[in-house]
Amino acid sequence: MGDVWRGYDAVLDRPVAVKLIRPQAVTSPHLAEEFEKRFRREARVTARIQHPGVPQVYDAVLDESYEQLFLVMELVDGVPLTAYVRPDQQPPLPLSWAAAVAAQVATVLSYAHDVPVVHRDLKPGNILVARDGTVKVLDFGIAAILRTDVTKLTATGSPIGTHQYMAPEQVRGARVTPRTDLYALGCVLHELLCGRPLFTGDSEWQLMMQHVNAAPTPLRQVRADIPEALEELVLHLLRKAPESRPADVQEVYERLRPFLPAPGEESAPGEAGPAGAPDPTGIFRRPYAPRSRAAPPSARPAAASDAPPAVPAAEREALREQVREVHAHYLALMEEERYAQAAEVVGEMIEPAARALGADSKPVLGLRMRRAVSRQLAGDHRAALPEFESLADAYARVSGPSSEEALDSRAQAARCRGELGQVTEALAGLNGVLDTVRVVDGDVSENAVELRRDIGMLLLAQQRAAEAYDVLEPLHADLCVVFGPDDELTAEVAETLAVIRLDLDGGSSGPTP
Repeated sequence: MGDVWRGYDAVLDRPVAVKLIRPQAVTSPHLAEEFEKRFRREARVTARIQHPGVPQVYDAVLDESYEQLFLVMELVDGVPLTAYVRPDQQPPLPLSWAAAVAAQVATVLSYAHDVPVVHRDLKPGNILVARDGTVKVLDFGIAAILRTDVTKLTATGSPIGTHQYMAPEQVRGARVTPRTDLYALGCVLHELLCGRPLFTGDSEWQLMMQHVNAAPTPLRQVRADIPEALEELVLHLLRKAPESRPADVQEVYERLRPFLPAPGEESAPGEAGPAGAPDPTGIFRRPYAPRSRAAPPSARPAAASDAPPAVPAAEREALREQVREVHAHYLALMEEERYAQAAEVVGEMIEPAARALGADSKPVLGLRMRRAVSRQLAGDHRAALPEFESLADAYARVSGPSSEEALDSRAQAARCRGELGQVTEALAGLNGVLDTVRVVDGDVSENAVELRRDIGMLLLAQQRAAEAYDVLEPLHADLCVVFGPDDELTAEVAETLAVIRLDLDGGSSGPTP
């Protein structure tokens, strides 16, 4: 259908998928106008499918030349279903996994068919399993835009479409209905359960004729542990006549339910799926569960090494120039408050720079610091925290534990912990940094003032108003002397102290001894 690009929404600072669709051939103004109408209609209809299993459509763009058509959509971080289907998979995919994928696809199709939208090109390549186990069905409307549901022969005699999952009525060029998607779902479920496609013709034409005329092999002839009821469902989905298939996807879902895990049920021995693949049964075992806790971060990045490899001087200088270009791009993005994109821009440079210059080199540490700061400003404190902690260790090795960079990294890590609700750890971290800063720079340096203010606010967040007052009251006195009572930070601390006084002993002027 074309190319899929990773892009960025410059307004909301989020990654998106940009699908550039290639029209087959627009040979006249009339065909161009028809193509434009079909493109806009299908994009709008697809956007009406409101279900977590359908990536959202954000925009549809068609330029005046009719040569570049873009669908801007939600970017899905997931594993394609093709990774689950391997003939050599041993043991084969657990029945519960295959049933969970098929049941989730059926749920998505139920919402689409209600619009009504027929997918027309359901196949493993159009199905992703997101990291949380949610199944995402991609490319609704693409087949309709490109008219791949109609069998046409090109100048080379090649039919347009995905032949391994094409229903008999699609091969014949007959009317497409929701039951066309049911046939494709049967093909996908058959492949998940036995590890190979339903038919494997020697040519595209032979493959299409097998879908029209050949009887599918019953699953239990290929895999003995498949229950009879599941085999019957797949054969029912694969009937040649659309009206002979199940009435709708709701019926398919109900017939899959006996093979789905129950809420609270743990995986039995032998029910593990492919290593590293997201588990599609998880949403049935733990419906509406919170996201998994993040794994403890490693102390150093995977690409780290203590000494840089031998790299020619010219290559090292070229790489340093690339780092400078990335830095300029980063600053431009930060100026526009596109923090998430800025983090990714510098992140792509870190690994190649670390390999050539060394993980603890100044340019690499600078890239990592910029990524951590932009993640923090984007509100992604969970990702920024391990980066700052790792940077604190790296700067301590390179510049010493009392260096400005090491102390700043420790302070930012503590601030991230505060944002994540880890207030006790955040206070310990900030107090530790403040002790060092006081020795090096004094009590009213810029760093010390910010640290004292943050400590007071964290104490207040813990309902420790008296302790917060004891921190902020002398800070306010120092600020009045150094910056004056009209300074913005001085006024901010004064307002906080006024609130604390109202809370302490019914409005007394200070905390009770």
